[in-house]
Amino acid sequence: MKAIRKTWMRVIFLSLFINLLSFSVAFGQQKHEFRAAWIQCVNGQFVGMSTQTMQQTLIYQLDELKKTGVNTIIFQVRPECDALYPSDIEPWSRFLTGQQGKSPNPYWDPLQWMIVQCHSRGMDLHAWINPYRAKTKATTMLSTSHIAIRHPERVFEYDDLLILQPALQENRDYICSVVADIVSRYDVDGVHFDDYFYPYPVAGKTIPDDNYFLQNPEGFTDKGDWRRHQVSLFVRQLYETVKDIKPWVKVGVSPFGIYRNKKNDPNGSATNGLQNYDDLYADILLWVNEGWVDYNVPQLYWEIGNRAADYNELIHWWNEHASERPLFIGEDIERTAKFSQQQQKMQLYNECENVGGTVLWYAKAAVDDTGGYATQLRTNYWRYPALQPYMPFITKKAPKKVRKDMVVWVTDDEPVLFWTPPRSSDWEREATQYVVYRFERGEKVNTDDPSKIVAITTDTFYKLPIEDLANRCVYAVTALNRLQNESKPVKVKLKL
Repeated sequence: MKAIRKTWMRVIFLSLFINLLSFSVAFGQQKHEFRAAWIQCVNGQFVGMSTQTMQQTLIYQLDELKKTGVNTIIFQVRPECDALYPSDIEPWSRFLTGQQGKSPNPYWDPLQWMIVQCHSRGMDLHAWINPYRAKTKATTMLSTSHIAIRHPERVFEYDDLLILQPALQENRDYICSVVADIVSRYDVDGVHFDDYFYPYPVAGKTIPDDNYFLQNPEGFTDKGDWRRHQVSLFVRQLYETVKDIKPWVKVGVSPFGIYRNKKNDPNGSATNGLQNYDDLYADILLWVNEGWVDYNVPQLYWEIGNRAADYNELIHWWNEHASERPLFIGEDIERTAKFSQQQQKMQLYNECENVGGTVLWYAKAAVDDTGGYATQLRTNYWRYPALQPYMPFITKKAPKKVRKDMVVWVTDDEPVLFWTPPRSSDWEREATQYVVYRFERGEKVNTDDPSKIVAITTDTFYKLPIEDLANRCVYAVTALNRLQNESKPVKVKLKL
């Protein structure tokens, strides 16, 4: 009897432990969280691929990222004043076809194709552009329609790169015209730019802008302050350009991970590396505090304990100093896996109340499950779906509830839940997606619990498991607008 009692006690204890673990996993996950991945082209991963092969590769990556819990794709579409989409302003990218200015054959539009693929999976798509870089080091031939060929006086050479001169208003206007073209013609959810402003410093190289500074210092006596001003003028203009066309399209920046070192600024981080403010002339905190970006993703690609740039120091620094706009963390999967620090970094995320998500560098490393990183996301940290983070500074409004004429039809022994979209008069109230929640009979309906989400969909129906009718489960449906602000739920109790 004692042996039987001990066995039952072990079973009960194990059951309680599993339930507690399941609860802790669900409780620790945020319902609104930015879970993104960068898909880059500048590394040449698509060069030489046929249209069919590239589409198959991207479909596989998107399917795997969806399983991992990713809800946003940041897709590089303009690496060097070129385009991975048909443009009347800039030539086709060599990173797509192997030759700048050459259109793909068979013809297709990668940006439009990716938007459709992402939206069909419930993912957002952010178009990633590199604003100033006009030529990478490896590019040897430019198209006759390229800006550096048409207007060589508006670019400068630096360490085998070509850079659009930030001091020229015509360059700011030019970049903003490119962004306006993308936002006007495509249903993108965001526009994203990264850390390439003024070029990364190289010993012995100088930026040729003395004449511009001397001719028009704009009240500045320090060239560094003047350069920062040029970049800030662009960022503000880009933000206003996007919002004038589509106010719901998010503008995001992904800067280098160190703003300033403490030795240069008492408010800087206890680090010793290259700095956004001093070396790239990018005043990220100004943009965040002035509201010229909608989200900020510092690239914290180092490990915890790095001597020059400790991850622990930097995530706490950004958490403290950059809270005026949503803060997400750029995460290097390979380095995190190399030092076996995924769990420690996730704990730091929970400590930092202003950190609202992650962007994975890079998508293929997640798809390849480097170091089991994606497995941990799927089974633990991102086990349940997440909606996009709140951005009330864009809008606080949400759709009205779905119409109450929710019905369940049973056809060929397959029950389907149908609902009618709410009425709307503007984009803030328009329902573009729906969330379907499932609860057991008698369970409290709590739509704050992400573990109860069974679908985030653009459809106005959901196929139900037949057994849920017999079990008299309860379903709830909410409506989402373009920012995924959520309506109040409408419930339906199933019955045979």
